[in-house]
Amino acid sequence: MFQKKDGGIVQLIDKEKMEEWPVELPLIFIEYVKNNQLKSYNDNILKKEVENYLNEVLNDVAIPRLIDVLESDKEDEILDALIRLEELSKKNIDQMEPIKPYLKKLATLKNEKVQNLLTKISERFSSEEKKKKLDTKRKLMQQKEKDFLAGKISGEEYAKIRKEYLLLRG
Repeated sequence: MFQKKDGGIVQLIDKEKMEEWPVELPLIFIEYVKNNQLKSYNDNILKKEVENYLNEVLNDVAIPRLIDVLESDKEDEILDALIRLEELSKKNIDQMEPIKPYLKKLATLKNEKVQNLLTKISERFSSEEKKKKLDTKRKLMQQKEKDFLAGKISGEEYAKIRKEYLLLRG
């Protein structure tokens, strides 16, 4: 429980209770609170306390449980976890960044279903990385376009940057 300035409270589920949840659910919970609830708190101290708690949950519960499943020898458990993780990757691939190295270790498994899920998740990681690079390059391109129109950079420099942007985009 966290105390608000106005006397109210913010109550989040206990870490011990989360250990009983399906393996991917703590990650979903953390991202949900970070993306949807934190904005509504008008108190920076409260926000920081909740963020610290969520980071604890991530490090103490979410990642260790997931790693235990992914590093186990039980292919059925791994497959179940990957099915749920693949669904999660469709919604928000960034949530899965902490477990990316452990997914790579599963590449040695011969199970075709596992490999298909790993391929889908890997493609989403690649797509998201490309999107982020493109977004950064697009912002740079917009600034360079303004600089070119203002006469601050030469046409050759602008053309070079524009070409790099178009190649990345293509």
